[in-house]
Amino acid sequence: MAPMAQCSRDGALGVAPNMSIWQWLLFDLDGTVSDPAVGITRSVIHAMQSLGYSPPSPSSIRWTVGPPLRDNFQRLVPTASRAEIEQLVAAFRARYVPIGMYENELYPDMAETLAACAAAGQTLGLATLKPTSLARGVLKHFRLATLFSSVVGSYLDGRRDDKAKVIRRSLTVLGADPAQTVMIGDRASDVLAARSCDIPAIGVRWGYAPAVELEGSRPLAIASDPMELRSLLLP
Repeated sequence: MAPMAQCSRDGALGVAPNMSIWQWLLFDLDGTVSDPAVGITRSVIHAMQSLGYSPPSPSSIRWTVGPPLRDNFQRLVPTASRAEIEQLVAAFRARYVPIGMYENELYPDMAETLAACAAAGQTLGLATLKPTSLARGVLKHFRLATLFSSVVGSYLDGRRDDKAKVIRRSLTVLGADPAQTVMIGDRASDVLAARSCDIPAIGVRWGYAPAVELEGSRPLAIASDPMELRSLLLP
């Protein structure tokens, strides 16, 4: 396999190291393992309608997949008070937990890629900004829970809604060596958070990053589909 572009510590592109050293694989969830856009956007619209706000169109709020929920509502309703933001979050979850969480699709070949990595002896961890309890529910729904040795997300009250904090906690829970760990995600925030934790990241093209966002964050590599990701991850 030809050498791949890598981001060194100073951000310059170089030649990728031997990736067979990767023992720990940290995966983002939304936009990387599964596509939750339908459930998230419908639940955002439900929340806004519940509190009397004019709802946006689903196509205009696909950017709400990935970022912290409270940040999304603050952007959608800039004049909302902290109490109103919490009301929107509660209304969102009133629909999302029983319905929206399951309006979700695995990306083609992703389950097979995850299973192949686990079968090869690599340790998988989920590192997501979705609340941990909800992330566990998604993995269970897709029958992927047994493939992951850890699931680390945010708290329902908004704590640990920073991706770097999630990654650091994941490394601790897994007892992972950063030199043998890689982060896989669909947004620049995944790449930048991984770099701040001294681990490389692989970007995935099928998620929710706008054009050139991933390139601008300079990941180790960018996979165009889950099968290509599999070829990059397996030793």
